[in-house]
Amino acid sequence: MNEMPRDHRPAKCIRVLLAEDQGMMRGALALLLGMERDIEVVAQLGSGDGIVDAVLVHRPDVALLDIELPGMSGLDAAAELRVRAPDCRVLILTTFGRPGYLRRAMEAGAAGFLVKDGPVEELAEAIRRVLTGETVVDPALAAAALSAGPNPLTAREREVLNASVEGATVADIAGRLRLSESTVRNYLSSAIGKTGTRNRAEAVREARQQGWL
Repeated sequence: MNEMPRDHRPAKCIRVLLAEDQGMMRGALALLLGMERDIEVVAQLGSGDGIVDAVLVHRPDVALLDIELPGMSGLDAAAELRVRAPDCRVLILTTFGRPGYLRRAMEAGAAGFLVKDGPVEELAEAIRRVLTGETVVDPALAAAALSAGPNPLTAREREVLNASVEGATVADIAGRLRLSESTVRNYLSSAIGKTGTRNRAEAVREARQQGWL
C-alpha cells in the first residue's frame, strides 16, 4: 500500500485566525500550526482592533487570541465575536495564567483557555477539540480559578479603574466616562476597598495581577 504523502492535507482543513502582538511568537505559532496536516492559518494579526473584521472576511473555524493586545483586548474581541460570528470558536492563548482572566474568558464565550508554555501539539489538539464542542481549559488554571472565587469588581468599578491609569485625575475620568466627580470617587473608593489596597494605583495593580481588569 502506498504511503500518504507527508504534505498531504485533507480536503477540509481547520481554518485558524491568529492574533498575537509579538511578531516572533506570532510567526513561530503560524509556522508550527501550519505544519499540522489538518490546520491552516488563514489570517494573522498583531493588534486587537482588526480581529472582528478579519473573522468576518476570512471566516475561520477557530480564532486563537492573545489577551493583552494593542487596541481591543482578546477578551473584548471574544465577547464581540460571540454576537457577530457565533460559528467561530474562540481559544484564548496567553502568557498570563490568571484565574480572573479565565473567568472573564468563559463569560465572554471563549471555548478554551491555554497558557503559552505548552507544546504546540497540545495547542493543535485543543483547536481540534473545541471544534467538536468541547471546552478546553488548562487544568491547573481551572483549579486556581475555582479557589480564587468570582471577580469582586462591578463592571463600572472596572471601567473607572481602567480609566484611572497614566495619571488621570478624577475630573479626567469623570469627563471621559460622563459621570460626576463624586460618583467616580465612590467607585474608586469601593474598588480600593474590594482589592484590599491603599490607593487607586495599588488597586489597579492588584486588579490586573488577579486578572480582574
